Amino acid sequence: MNSSAPDKDQPLREDIRLLGRLLGDTVREQEGVATFDRVEEIRRLALRFHRDDDPAAREEMEALLHGLPPEGTNMVVRAFSYFSHLANIAEDQHHIRRARAHARAGARPREGSLALSLDRALAAGIGAGRLAGFFAGAQVRPVLTAHPTEVQRKSILDCQWKIARLLDERDRTELSPEEQAEHDEALRRAVLRLWQTRMLRRAKLSVMDEVNNALSFYDMTFLRELPRLYNACEDHLARTVPDWKTLGIAELPPFLRPGSWIGGDRDGNPFVTAEVLDSAMRAQSRKAIGYLLEQLHQLGAELSTTTSLISVPDVELMRLAEQSPDHSPHRLDEPYRRAIAGFYARLAATALQLDQLEAPRHAVAQAEPYATAAEFAADLDVLHHSLISHKAGLLGRGRLRRLRHAVAIFGFHLAPLDLRQNSEVHARTVAELLAIARPGADYLALDEDSRVALLLEELATPRPLTAPGVDYSDETRGELAIFHAARSIHQRYGKAAIENVIISKTDGVSDILEVAVLLKEVGLLRPLEHALDVNIVPLFETIGDLANAGPIMDRLLAIPLYNRLLSSRSQGRPKNDLAPPGGGPNDFSGPGAQQNSRQGLQECMLGYSDSNKDGGFLTSGWALYRAEIALTEVFARHGITLRLFHGRGGSVGRGGGPSYQAILAQPQGAVQGQIRITEQGEVIASKYANPELGRRNLEILAAATLEATLLAHEHDAPRPEFLAAMEELSATAFAAYRRMVYETPGFEQYFWESTVIAEIAALNIGSRPASRKKTTAIEDLRAIPWVFSWAQCRLMLPGWFGFGAAVTAFRETHGAAGMALLGEMNREWGFFRALLSNMDMVLGKSDIAIAAHYSQLVKDEALRNAIFPRLRAEWQASIDALLAITGQNELLDGNPLLKRSIRNRFPYLDPLNHIQIELLRRHRSGETGERVQRGIHLTINGVAAGLRNSG
Repeated sequence: MNSSAPDKDQPLREDIRLLGRLLGDTVREQEGVATFDRVEEIRRLALRFHRDDDPAAREEMEALLHGLPPEGTNMVVRAFSYFSHLANIAEDQHHIRRARAHARAGARPREGSLALSLDRALAAGIGAGRLAGFFAGAQVRPVLTAHPTEVQRKSILDCQWKIARLLDERDRTELSPEEQAEHDEALRRAVLRLWQTRMLRRAKLSVMDEVNNALSFYDMTFLRELPRLYNACEDHLARTVPDWKTLGIAELPPFLRPGSWIGGDRDGNPFVTAEVLDSAMRAQSRKAIGYLLEQLHQLGAELSTTTSLISVPDVELMRLAEQSPDHSPHRLDEPYRRAIAGFYARLAATALQLDQLEAPRHAVAQAEPYATAAEFAADLDVLHHSLISHKAGLLGRGRLRRLRHAVAIFGFHLAPLDLRQNSEVHARTVAELLAIARPGADYLALDEDSRVALLLEELATPRPLTAPGVDYSDETRGELAIFHAARSIHQRYGKAAIENVIISKTDGVSDILEVAVLLKEVGLLRPLEHALDVNIVPLFETIGDLANAGPIMDRLLAIPLYNRLLSSRSQGRPKNDLAPPGGGPNDFSGPGAQQNSRQGLQECMLGYSDSNKDGGFLTSGWALYRAEIALTEVFARHGITLRLFHGRGGSVGRGGGPSYQAILAQPQGAVQGQIRITEQGEVIASKYANPELGRRNLEILAAATLEATLLAHEHDAPRPEFLAAMEELSATAFAAYRRMVYETPGFEQYFWESTVIAEIAALNIGSRPASRKKTTAIEDLRAIPWVFSWAQCRLMLPGWFGFGAAVTAFRETHGAAGMALLGEMNREWGFFRALLSNMDMVLGKSDIAIAAHYSQLVKDEALRNAIFPRLRAEWQASIDALLAITGQNELLDGNPLLKRSIRNRFPYLDPLNHIQIELLRRHRSGETGERVQRGIHLTINGVAAGLRNSG
């Protein structure tokens, strides 16, 4: 080892020390020396225990924490919570620092970058035509969701973003002494602002609060970085792909764009109404058009070309300049500025008409609004072509180029807003409509075949079921109002504004046809035209539903009426006409090519969170994989393109983990250039609050989709013995998980008493209730707080339980040869390797000693002694099995970055966990004052910040 080699992590340690020192100075100045000394002593003890494995330090720390006066407890919690936030900022900045150093050194593009994926495609002999075909037909969608584990207030995020920008400036800029002093003061000021900003919300979030929180990430990342990413990809293709320029493709279609559930997801959320849906779309549109107005104004300032110096031969541009209401004598010779002033006037009128939004700057005169975003895009295209016509194309490669991409990506609606509801609600709604329209009909009493027959009968006629003057139930009126609002949004913003209707807990064809009937009632499905204006998307969530996904879709796709509706949805989809005659290396064939020859596209959503809660980590992963294989085969047989929507959470227990590896681990044919993935509320900030990291995360999704579609991978055809081994492991893990979670007497009580679930349910951190029903049953609990609660007590049960039992049984049955086979599976099969890697990550974040302390909160000693030893034994068995299969000596040996992160931050989590336990004990013994409740909430926030992907 070269001892003189630079320590790449030294800048990270320096940043953490700097921010920690500034936080300490702030605590001392704001709260006094005594508080500062108390925090410092706790910090030193926590470090001694973690770094030196000193049990005496832990005992001393626990005694000190338990002896804290009530007024000092929350101050200590705030200090350690804010340190976790600051450590996150430092780590994020270090990732950016290392990426820039990598790029400056001229090193090979990083894994997960579009540059490297394109290089791999070229090395595999994939030519310009196939690449063009991929981009023409691809759709990559990260879909933002709001869930009750997003615990950070926007005000806190703003403070953190200011600190991140200041750290970034330190890296990028060589400062003079005076500038350095100003910068240091600005950093101290930012940390002070963070300390004085309230971490918790005083009132429960509304749905519109969640909408507005999500929209802030468009300001930070999506609006700014997505157009830049498109530009970089286009330039790389033109520079590196032979024959690319001969195809005449200067610009890529909008294959990568975000979507949203926030304001449209009403599964278990009674606060999402038709009015909220309309308000959410209006808020999105205001964000999009406000951005376009600002960029257009700045573009007008930049394009100052004058006809007194340059001859502008473009007739269309001159026509737009002449039509402009801008008749200022100062700009008579500046056709671009005059044309842009006309664009601005029309866009301002559009904002007023669509959203009652006043433009930030007055237009020069009133004008006709744009009917569609495509009209506005066409005007911008005139500018672009005109600049090229007089050799000024370079002027169009800056703001104009980004603006044109922004219009293509975001339109006037910003992002498609999905609708989601539980299948049981749809069934009750349809049943009520049928009971009134067909006296004597009892839809809910029918079996599946009879339901399907009746629904198809209704779908064959344009006759509506609803009638004026009938007094329907509140639930039915609410459901119909949602679909009426969706149709109104289509009329106002275009059909791209709402594209998908998702059906939770789909377990039969009737669930899908029920939605079709409801869509028909409001005109979003028109039987005589065989026209369907939205995608109907079944969501398969439980282990049983995932097993039945293939047969359900097989039966659905065999229905001629439904196939005609799918064909109507495919009209207008991009076709591949870029392949040269006769095929050859540029022909868009091979993986992913089938989407262009198939009639219709059907999306299916797979639920990672609920399948995990239902069957455990290992069985959930295997059930999802098998469902994808079954769906791929069914869709290929019917000649329909499959698009999978992966309902992944941020944590491993909800399907989380690195997106790049997850997409590449999909079975062959499951990614056909089309993929949608949820970006859950608890990780949106960590992924997209920083623009550079946000762009990196978006690029990863696109790069992985390209590789999974066009390139062959080692996991495409796993050996039969691999599949058999997984089947055996899954069956054992499933039995172990169900035996513990659903069959052990008292486990529900153990969960509610040993975790912070009851307090999470009362937090002001989301608009959605923690349970679907008013019970404490695990079956009714939403998967999000289930996983979040286990993370808070550091047991992380949803991310590993059952694996140890499965491998132990496999070893007993198959001996050393069986363990050797599992090792081969880890080396050769991407799916299995990703599964183990994610489990390695979650086990590395667990702490059985802290979990043992939480178990002491269980009042019934016999129950505690009956359950926790079993949990601890399975935890240890899972670690032993993981290390035996991977050959690692310790957890996270293969993930040095996370191992470093844990070393830096976890000593500061221990005090928060111990304080949380003490506060829970006080709260549950009757000490219900505001200070105790606030302290519990603060510890939840701090632990979540330290764990990052914790829910």
